[in-house]
Amino acid sequence: MSESRTPPSGSARLNTGVAHNARVWNHWIGGKDNYEVDRQVGDHVASIIPVIRDIARADRDFLGRAVTYLTDERGVRQYLDIGTGLPTADNTHEIAQRIAPDSRIVYVDNDPIVLVHARTLLTGSRDGATDYIDADVHDPDAIVEGAAATLDLTRPVAVMMLGILNFVLDTGQARHIVRRIMAAVPSGSFLVLTHPTSDAEVGGELQVPAMEFWNENATPPITARGAADIATFFEGLEFVGPGLVSCSQWRPAPGSTLVVPQYGAVAVKP
Repeated sequence: MSESRTPPSGSARLNTGVAHNARVWNHWIGGKDNYEVDRQVGDHVASIIPVIRDIARADRDFLGRAVTYLTDERGVRQYLDIGTGLPTADNTHEIAQRIAPDSRIVYVDNDPIVLVHARTLLTGSRDGATDYIDADVHDPDAIVEGAAATLDLTRPVAVMMLGILNFVLDTGQARHIVRRIMAAVPSGSFLVLTHPTSDAEVGGELQVPAMEFWNENATPPITARGAADIATFFEGLEFVGPGLVSCSQWRPAPGSTLVVPQYGAVAVKP
């Protein structure tokens, strides 16, 4: 684990007395940009569900495989990454622009620490573009409007929603958000999504007590969903094989047997 440091302050919205998801997630994957309260809450959650660090890393690895696949095999050159979190190694734009330097990426988040880091670290290639929108997932219209300044919404876009809809507690509202954003992009666009689950089939039994502790001690509140509910976010889209699976088992490296209680999938808009 890397030695932690105090992140910079950049907004009146910053509350350093309460653990925040972006910073706790950063702690789980070995990052440095977190506070003592984030480490305390993160470590306690890990004591309830020890696989949480595996989940965090598996989610990050899924991002890498999905972006590589979409850029290299499906020719995607535009990405809308909603709920980007704190920058770390191999962010969406780094993976995409390594393969196709002309790729254009828009990041979306509303955490002030993420905002500070994104504007200094998430710089793109000379041939492509990288931008950042300070917006909330609950406001899809603002996201679409902001993205249109950098992305050509008449051409295919990969919409990345990794570990973000679990912070939209109402399932109907979460479906509306996805539908609104996917309605703004053309045929040939993709939805890339991960979501935590309590389904026992993938070892999710401990997610509920872990999330109960989280919701009492950290922000924003979070929820798990079953595979059936998560699948409804993909209505009207066509799954890319192998479909909705544990994100660690979506096109994994040969020999990988890790299964985590976090579903992941990629689907195309026909």
